Amino acid sequence: MNGNGDRKVILLVEDNPDDEALAIRALKRHHIGNDIVVAHDGVEALDYLFGTGAYAGRDVNSKPTVVLLDLKLPRVDGLEVLRRLREDERTKLMPVVVLTTSSEERDLLDSYSLGCNSYIRKPVDFLQFSEAIRQLGMYWLLMNEPPPL
Repeated sequence: MNGNGDRKVILLVEDNPDDEALAIRALKRHHIGNDIVVAHDGVEALDYLFGTGAYAGRDVNSKPTVVLLDLKLPRVDGLEVLRRLREDERTKLMPVVVLTTSSEERDLLDSYSLGCNSYIRKPVDFLQFSEAIRQLGMYWLLMNEPPPL
């Protein structure tokens, strides 16, 4: 149980409005009708997940089924968000998919070292991006059995 009842929520952590719109459009295009919460930087993502700052008082037992995490974020970058998630008992098992334009090997190694569950480079072409989002949604929301959080 993810604390959301039967609702499966996706936390999309993305600072680029174009990439945010593309991801949401691709999810909807493939009838992935889950609730999507968008955080626009690392601080907002951490606040949402830990019920602090702008999300103070949020029920932190209501956890996203999967976090789609960009790496190049303002204020707190994606690797630091990932590090903090893995350090906390409440979020250490939460599925995190790095969804980034970075092709740097260092980012790939650091992401897996910090415990990401998957690393996906965003395709530049919308149709390829849309297909990647469809497969991602099918796997993480329908096929994967998440850990009890």
